[in-house]
Amino acid sequence: MSSFVSTHWGTYRFSKDANKKIKLANWNLDSSPTKFGLGLADAANDSLRITQPFVRKGWLENKGKSDGKRGKDDFIPISWDKAFELASEELLKTKNTYGNSAIFAGSYGWASAGRFHHAKSQVNRFFNLFGGFSSSFQSYSYAAAQTLLPHIIGADLYSTLEDHTTWNALSEDCELVLMFGGMPLKNSKVSAGGVGKHTTELGIKKCFDNGVEFVNISPLIADSPDFLNAKQVQVRPNTDTALMLSLAFILIKNDSYNKDFIRDYTVGFDSFADYVLGKKDSQECSPEWASSITSIPVKTIYELADLIITKKTMISISWSLQRASRGEQPLWMGITLAAMLGQIGTASGGFGFGYSSVNSTGDSFQRMPWKSLPQGTNKVKDFIPVARITDMLESPGEEFNYDGQKLKYPDIKLIYWAGGNPFHHHQDLNRLVKAWQKPNTIIVNEIWWNPQARHADIIFPANTALERNDLMLNPRDPTIVANKCAMQSFKDSKTDYEIFSGLAKKLGFLESFTENKSEMDWIQYIWDKSSEAIKEKNLSLPSFEEFWEKGFYELPAPKIENIMLSDFRKDPNKFPLKTPSGKIEISSKTIESFQLKDCLSHPHWFEPYEWLGNIKNYSLHLISSQPKHRLHSQLDNGLDSQNSKINGREPVLINSNDALNRDIENGDIVLLYNARGKVLAGANISDNVMPGVVVLSTGAWFDPDYDLNIERHGNPNVLTKDIGTSSLGQGPTCHTTLVELKKANKEEIMDVNIFKSDRKS
Repeated sequence: MSSFVSTHWGTYRFSKDANKKIKLANWNLDSSPTKFGLGLADAANDSLRITQPFVRKGWLENKGKSDGKRGKDDFIPISWDKAFELASEELLKTKNTYGNSAIFAGSYGWASAGRFHHAKSQVNRFFNLFGGFSSSFQSYSYAAAQTLLPHIIGADLYSTLEDHTTWNALSEDCELVLMFGGMPLKNSKVSAGGVGKHTTELGIKKCFDNGVEFVNISPLIADSPDFLNAKQVQVRPNTDTALMLSLAFILIKNDSYNKDFIRDYTVGFDSFADYVLGKKDSQECSPEWASSITSIPVKTIYELADLIITKKTMISISWSLQRASRGEQPLWMGITLAAMLGQIGTASGGFGFGYSSVNSTGDSFQRMPWKSLPQGTNKVKDFIPVARITDMLESPGEEFNYDGQKLKYPDIKLIYWAGGNPFHHHQDLNRLVKAWQKPNTIIVNEIWWNPQARHADIIFPANTALERNDLMLNPRDPTIVANKCAMQSFKDSKTDYEIFSGLAKKLGFLESFTENKSEMDWIQYIWDKSSEAIKEKNLSLPSFEEFWEKGFYELPAPKIENIMLSDFRKDPNKFPLKTPSGKIEISSKTIESFQLKDCLSHPHWFEPYEWLGNIKNYSLHLISSQPKHRLHSQLDNGLDSQNSKINGREPVLINSNDALNRDIENGDIVLLYNARGKVLAGANISDNVMPGVVVLSTGAWFDPDYDLNIERHGNPNVLTKDIGTSSLGQGPTCHTTLVELKKANKEEIMDVNIFKSDRKS
């Protein structure tokens, strides 16, 4: 019998030692396994596990009223029956008094790679049967792109990611990859829905071995894999759009752009060109203009233009670029620049959005129509863009713009969260903490005593992936894995399915929720439905019994490597895009009709609200990158993440000149601060990062000292500003942050408390 567990960061074998302790080992078929994932076995049994249901003392004493003590209070252990009783009473009271729109059911897709125990699916099914809930739309990872891409290329984001030209195809015909934001391999260690084999490093190496050149346009040298020997172009953060506009300027001035492609496959170029040439009462986007914004020498800009004109070029845009002020613009401009080069729809180049951002982008696979847990229909139409949680809580009933619509924030009285951690993802955490006090009740399903649990009222202890059976059935991964239960439920914890079943029983719809199916019944149901669906691809799956015994199944590789927009390239009339024009919209009449001041009809340079080109009080630009030693905040309590800390704090990368000017040495505890907050971190001095820029990865568990108003552990989202990318996309802008940095004083240095196992926040 096989023994596999599959996660968002990879697939592992599990076994038990002589003391029956769970051990994880890398899967021998994965050429590039993720080291930090091995720590799940220890984390699943550590002292931070929540052992039984808990209720916050202050909430119990003032039930139904917010007391302002979330995050600063003690918790009381209670029985499952009492917890179900308290939670069901609050759910019914909220529904009957305020309506279902007053319930915000939050979740985020990284909680489980399993197809059945997917937290968001469980949340949606339960609350849809309960009458609906106010929801969120988009992802923090690429919210601006999710809104923009349908207007520009007529495809939703997930279809775009699945359509990316494969590494194999690029390796045969492409000559140059211009990487805006780089391709850090650490980001490719994960993939939403699960990872069988990690293929990104192999794909990039194949391109390099076949002679493809790479240019890394980033403030951080490490954003490019070492083996690429990429040409490094250091750019001020948030100014990539200006650089691309200047490259377009050179192509137009030299009459060297592909006029045939622009004519046959795009609309709106002339209006855009007038802007670039300064014919719209604006300054021309010359290399000299761009150099003053980006800090890139004029000579280097001309050299880049020569490269992309003479070589078959892929314009690669990192997801990180659109998580910034006016984040729609670099992606739109990247597509426009690729259109001007004329290689979209061929293996010679085109554009990419998120190569190496996750494992699946660029992989060779055929998207499969896998089935999932039926979720029903949400009768409540109120929703928010995912990054506007604080605004919603602060301003119920207030109107806001989103994608050309005028919407209103719902008045939230109860929050239920299962999967995800807003105290990691969200910006300006001090502001969120204040807004988090407003609802009457907050209920969470949580595994560990992390910040999410410590800011809740009712806590249901949830399982890890090691404590249940499931299917890793990712439409963007050719490997299917049978997730086997490796250990009994820790103490008195339960699966999300068991938790929601218990609540459904109290609320009178247990049979509707479970359909009288057990965990294994649902897993086989999903397998059987997927087996039927896959027949439309002329493929078949083995029997469930055979699959479950072997533990994994690999779909055959596609016979033809995918090339993004190839059908459109072959015949734009027969295969038009789903845009109003049927073509790539360099200028969008739809977006123009929205009459937005912060997102115009074509790509445009907008000065960021904070940036190194306009320093006032804070002289360093903070980049909050994805971490190397965990997935977001997951497994921050794991051994790999803990070993990466400096004096117990998250490391902050500081250029040697910036450190010297502040009398900071390696290993010092430093204080990063701005008007929004203060954060302690450990100094890591390196010339890998350009002067004026510091890098503090996301995901350190939020550990505030409310008396000193200092976050003790190194969570950068205490410093980031909570404002939307624009009134079009309303995405997060975490990468638009200025800070100052100094060596911490003795009285500012407090012990990290978040990993202590007491039940007080």
